[in-house]
Amino acid sequence: MAGKQKRKLEDLSVDEFLLSGDFESEDEEDSEEETSRQSGLGKKKINLKSAKPETDLKKKGKASEHKEQLSRLKNKDPEFFKFLQQNDQTLLNFDDTDSSEDEDEKKYHRLPSSLEEATSSEDDDVQEDKKSSKKTKKAVESIKVKDKMIEEWKVAMKKEPTPRLFRAVTQAFKAAVATTKGETDAQCRYKIEDSSVFNALVLFCIRDIYVALQKMLNLKTDKDTKKLLLPSSSPRWQKNQIDIKMYLSGVVQLLSCLTEATVISAVLRHANQLVPYYLCLPKQCRHLIKQLLKQWSTGEETSRVLAFLALNKICRHKQEKYLNYILKRMYISYVQNCKFTSPNMLPMINFMQRTLTEMYALDTQATYQQAFIYIRQMAIHLRNAMTMKKKETYQSVYNWQYIHCLYLWCRVLSTLHPSDVLQPLIYPLCQILIGTIKLVPTSKYYPLRLHCCRALTQLSSSTNTFVPVLPFLVEIFQQVEFNKKPKRMSKKPINFAVILKLSNVNLMEKAYKDGLIDQLYDLMLEYFHTQSSSIGFPELALPTIIQLKVFLKECKVANYCKPVRQLLEKVQENSSHITGRRQKAAFGVADATSVAAWEKQMQQEGTPLSRFYVQWKKLREKEIQLEISGKERMEDLDLPEIKRRKIQEKKEEDKKEFKDLFQSDSDSDDDDGIKVKAKKGSRESDDDDDDVDDDLQLSDMSGDEEMEGGDSGDEEEEEEDEKASKAPQPLSSSALMKLAEGGEDVVEDLELSDDD
Repeated sequence: MAGKQKRKLEDLSVDEFLLSGDFESEDEEDSEEETSRQSGLGKKKINLKSAKPETDLKKKGKASEHKEQLSRLKNKDPEFFKFLQQNDQTLLNFDDTDSSEDEDEKKYHRLPSSLEEATSSEDDDVQEDKKSSKKTKKAVESIKVKDKMIEEWKVAMKKEPTPRLFRAVTQAFKAAVATTKGETDAQCRYKIEDSSVFNALVLFCIRDIYVALQKMLNLKTDKDTKKLLLPSSSPRWQKNQIDIKMYLSGVVQLLSCLTEATVISAVLRHANQLVPYYLCLPKQCRHLIKQLLKQWSTGEETSRVLAFLALNKICRHKQEKYLNYILKRMYISYVQNCKFTSPNMLPMINFMQRTLTEMYALDTQATYQQAFIYIRQMAIHLRNAMTMKKKETYQSVYNWQYIHCLYLWCRVLSTLHPSDVLQPLIYPLCQILIGTIKLVPTSKYYPLRLHCCRALTQLSSSTNTFVPVLPFLVEIFQQVEFNKKPKRMSKKPINFAVILKLSNVNLMEKAYKDGLIDQLYDLMLEYFHTQSSSIGFPELALPTIIQLKVFLKECKVANYCKPVRQLLEKVQENSSHITGRRQKAAFGVADATSVAAWEKQMQQEGTPLSRFYVQWKKLREKEIQLEISGKERMEDLDLPEIKRRKIQEKKEEDKKEFKDLFQSDSDSDDDDGIKVKAKKGSRESDDDDDDVDDDLQLSDMSGDEEMEGGDSGDEEEEEEDEKASKAPQPLSSSALMKLAEGGEDVVEDLELSDDD
């Protein structure tokens, strides 16, 4: 039986053999492993005997073919077919209708060709939320803010501010800020389409939001305590943090878009209130600092002050985090704004110096680090200019940025004195100033020298450090020839406060010497005033007294000698006063403590020079104010235009008026003679006008220069009388009558008068 069955299996095809079910034991174990593996992949657990080979099904793909194979098996081997009927009826009983692969896929589950990533129900929820949010966004976009809505928000905020109400106001404010850049935020629930609504909303936020935030977070402001209470300490901070962050970002964005000075000032006041909230959010605080630095350096006067107050508040309460960065950015902004200097720019530069000095006063350690770096940088520029001696290196020192930086550090060291930390920086700064004066010691750079001397005087008086400033001022008296007549007359005086260099034309003008004398007088008086109570004042003033006496002997211009003589008298008076008081002292020069006490007592009592300086300072300030106000009045005044009649038009009118008095034909020759004489007279009169102009130019000179000429004025008057006698005399009324009758006698009279 077994041999027969084996023999018959040889005649079977591959499919028939697989369906026969007569396998070895090993094949049965393999089939069980295969079925278990397939069940692990997710397929239904089926018997291998009833499984259809996938390779053969792909080839045939029809159930009828498989049915025919079973029928042939029944004919060929009825015993085996009977065996199948007894053991496995499911193999024989199946649907014999033809079906496609799609029907098989529907009937049996098959593994996919590529596995998908595992997706949870949360992802499906997120996708559904996105779809629903898109639908809600379309619905929210239709909400337009109106005046009535803003009024309702105001009333609700005053009564009881809630997080929901604050969120609505914040989103509306965000939409309003987005319109300043011409954009519309699609994520905003509200729309701002009217300018009046925009103004009302911004005004409402600036006025009421801060108070509402304080109530909502339950923060109490104690004015007595200087310590700042941060909003992050409130238990309600986390719940409202996102909305507060959105609102603070909107304030910074609004500040960056505004151009009107009054609106910027209002927003800056509001930002100053919100500084505690910005300190809790570092990112928003950095954005605010950038805008504050911009307003401090480029804004209007009120905006500059408000921006500085906010920056100072940030640095005082978060000093370790923001001070170094803010000081560095403020110094860079100061240098950038000092590139050009004009009378209109000087107040702004002085304001930046004062406020930056106040910021440096917050931490002397941080100030020393930055001051050391920047003073060393200026010293390197000066060293390169002294060694290379080129035009480019000179320009790196002789510019407004360099000079204003020197002014700044002199002010910082003077204001923060006494300071053990900053004391070592005084000497190198003085050396830089002296080296700057000596770099190019020519007359063209006298204005720059005067600036350096003024800075040295300020540093010396405030830090009680002796700096020899007088030699650089007395040297100008020796180098400039004040007796030499100027070659040019200038209409306007030279403003030494806004120039560093003089041109060749300026050096030839009279205003140059006049302004130079005034500047020397001011600087020397100011320096002597700072040293007026010093015990060594007589020795300090002696070289200057000698040089001033020499100048008074050589100079012949009274306008220049008068202020120098006045200064000399006051210095000598103060020197004799100090000498007399010093002779009564009972201590020696080596006793530094007694010397300091004596100088302090002299300063409290006052000296002749200090009392004179106080009076002079008041008068000087009044003069400056009058000059400024006078210039403003002249600029605002609309003077009427004076229209002069032309000479030719006047002559034509005279001809028309006296047309009937002249003879037409008979006296033509005589008329020609009169015209010739008149032309000669006009030329002589033109020459006289030139002489008069020369006399006017000379009269513009100072009275001292006229004194130098001696009797030249009388000689000029005699020459003018002679020219006037030679000039043709005007026709009298009698001459006109004779001219109307005949005209010949008149001509003879004119000729005689010309010959005379």
